[in-house]
Amino acid sequence: MPELSRFYGVVIRMFYRDHHPPHFHATYGDHEAIVDISTLAVIGGRLPPRAIGMVVEWASLHQDELLDRWESASHHQRLERIEPLP
Repeated sequence: MPELSRFYGVVIRMFYRDHHPPHFHATYGDHEAIVDISTLAVIGGRLPPRAIGMVVEWASLHQDELLDRWESASHHQRLERIEPLP
């Protein structure tokens, strides 16, 4: 599962040819959440409140890039990294 970004202990990844809806995986320590790219809602798992806040903030800045990466992943193409949260 390629790593798209890493910031403040949060790691953002995306699987190749994953199921719909378009989403990404965010891990923080032993916690993992699956986040819908379109709605930025957590659709699986759980992160601590502070971590999910950072993830949603980051994703809102990069939604178009995340959708582009989802399309690339669905065609098993190389996934470019996305800038971390400053």
